[in-house]
Amino acid sequence: MTHHSLTADQVGARLHELTVIDVRTPGEYATGHLPGAHNVPLDHLDEALSVLRAAAGRGDLLVVCASGARSVEACRRLAGAGVPAATLTGGTSAWTQLGHDVHRPAGVRAPWPMERQVRLTAGSLVVAGLLAGRLWPGARFVSAGVGGGLVFSALTDTCGMARLLARLPHNRPRAADLDATLAALSG
Repeated sequence: MTHHSLTADQVGARLHELTVIDVRTPGEYATGHLPGAHNVPLDHLDEALSVLRAAAGRGDLLVVCASGARSVEACRRLAGAGVPAATLTGGTSAWTQLGHDVHRPAGVRAPWPMERQVRLTAGSLVVAGLLAGRLWPGARFVSAGVGGGLVFSALTDTCGMARLLARLPHNRPRAADLDATLAALSG
């Protein structure tokens, strides 16, 4: 399988034969993931490269995220390392919109999805900048900077704030969880 996209319906028909790699944060993964998906967050992809290469040698890899943007980035990085993979068009959002099932770990309290964390952080910074600007006019530049960052994010389909938030403890995998995922992929 070379780097290409599969629709949710195509994946649904082939799910049993694909090795699914979910590159979202552990918190996002806990909110619901494709059945059988393994969580390897995008920022840990390099650590998992040899295991993913071996898994791709045994069968086709499918990389997923929430919308498809991070999975496309992951597929590019994997292709650069000689690991073929496909991405799910529209990500888990498209998957659930078509009524396909997602799995959620029992008893795990999932943090908010990354998009919601970004909205809360950006909105809070804008309000704080405007309120602080009443006392210190220069503080309004915080609000302007966040607004500019959101415009840049939309134009480039990237999100620096999400990358920063992904580094918070509740969004990071525990070493034991990543080790268990890599061990499961190795077998």
